[in-house]
Amino acid sequence: MDDLAGFLRTRRSRVDPAAAGIPTDSRRRVEGLRREEVAHLSGVSVDYYVRMEQGRATQPSEQVLDALARVLGLDATEREHLYRLARQRRRRAKAPSGRVRPELLRVLDLVVDAPALIMNHRLDVLAGNRLAGLLFGPPMPGLNIPRHIFLQEADHGLYADWETCTLDVVGHLRLAAGKYPDDARLTSLIGELAVGSERFRRLWARADVRARTHGRKVYRHPLVGLLELHQENFALPDESSMELLVLSAAPGSPAEDGLRLLARLDADGVDARPTADTRAREHEQR
Repeated sequence: MDDLAGFLRTRRSRVDPAAAGIPTDSRRRVEGLRREEVAHLSGVSVDYYVRMEQGRATQPSEQVLDALARVLGLDATEREHLYRLARQRRRRAKAPSGRVRPELLRVLDLVVDAPALIMNHRLDVLAGNRLAGLLFGPPMPGLNIPRHIFLQEADHGLYADWETCTLDVVGHLRLAAGKYPDDARLTSLIGELAVGSERFRRLWARADVRARTHGRKVYRHPLVGLLELHQENFALPDESSMELLVLSAAPGSPAEDGLRLLARLDADGVDARPTADTRAREHEQR
């Protein structure tokens, strides 16, 4: 699903040879650096680097990986991804179960003024508070954010910054694929998205990785209008790969008014307000 060889090929294709000190002319046909140029700049033999790109080199040293990261201009997230891919043959992480502890569900329901979700590494929503359900719509839990963005909201309905969201989602899934290469459900999800979305196929081929922990998110809700929110991601402990995601509005902003209006609505037009705990149990029973 994801491999060291493919990642190296895509990274060297984006390096500007001139910036790396390599003279170029109009006869150059290769986009980015050639394999022998990467090998020379990183101080490894051409034969060894070629074997790495062919998937035949095992257990590259930390010094080699550090040199490659420097030559390829990798940022901190890409460096971590590179090291993880290089270690896959030695130790392959098992995908976590994804069961949410009852204590976390109670904490989720304490967040009443902002949409809040608990998601796993596949970006499945495992639980959400009432405002999250009103923002994203049912089912909650049961919603998969990548599927929602690429297959159900490809007309850019809910996501005002849809293009940026797609970049974030694909970058996150690339990281997840590198961490859990044997996760059959993740493999199936990526295959489904590739079949159903041409944009997903193009972005996936780029092999970009992203780790977004906070930032601006803009939603276009059909009932309350535009909501410009701030997203914070909190990694949960116990090696669960779960995150608590909270979407807040700036004090005194139109988005704060929009969330207040949203909070007075009910998805079914009634007063029933199930808690995150109730919704999670209902999802487990289905």
